[in-house]
Amino acid sequence: MAGERIKLTVQDRESRGSAESRRLRKEGLIPGVLYGRGQEPFTFCVTERELRRVLTGGAGLHAILDVAVDGGSARPSILKSYQQDPVRGNLTHIDLQEVRLDQPIQARVVVELVGEPVGVTEGGVLSQVNREITVEALPLEVPEHLELDVRGMAIGDTIRLAELPVQEGVKFLDDPDETVLATVTMPTRFVEPEPEEVEGEELEEGELPEGEEAPEGEEGEAPAEGEAPAEGEAAEGGRGGEQQQSEE
Repeated sequence: MAGERIKLTVQDRESRGSAESRRLRKEGLIPGVLYGRGQEPFTFCVTERELRRVLTGGAGLHAILDVAVDGGSARPSILKSYQQDPVRGNLTHIDLQEVRLDQPIQARVVVELVGEPVGVTEGGVLSQVNREITVEALPLEVPEHLELDVRGMAIGDTIRLAELPVQEGVKFLDDPDETVLATVTMPTRFVEPEPEEVEGEELEEGELPEGEEAPEGEEGEAPAEGEAPAEGEAAEGGRGGEQQQSEE
């Protein structure tokens, strides 16, 4: 909830570097940096259990953290950025930014869709185009999330940022007319393409396709017994008999 302040006790760390950070993580400590207002960055470490406790409260990542170094005076701060292990998902590093509670800050806030659109019951598909928007507000007034009622959306409807209810003390910084939050559209149907027919060249009767050889025995095969030789083709035996008659 907006306005929540949580105390976070951290420990000072003198050395920096990847080797030191790995050593701290093995001991269950998360390295971090606190950026002050006009001051040098302050390096610290905090137990992973303590860090998860403050970041999973009612205000989530927008909580105001009263950072106390080794039990000293609190410094109001917000979470600036964090890093996670890509496999395990646990936090590996955090950056905090000290703030003044009487000066506005900018933050990214999640937009949550509420209800089931009428268009979805009619077969449409609800899509959330932008899940976060940029807001400006005092540190204690930054909302945890913003709700958008989509129950009245029909097929073909679009909701832009200009239609999101305004919250007192919160200013939207994104373009209200260009920032689309949600749409309801007809589902895309997949049409399987028909197989293409392969057109082949028509061949004359007895003609073989290109690159295909005739079966053995068809080309140049001798006539069967009792079959007359082809026209213009002389028989070997007849030509020999004519020669013998002339010599006699």
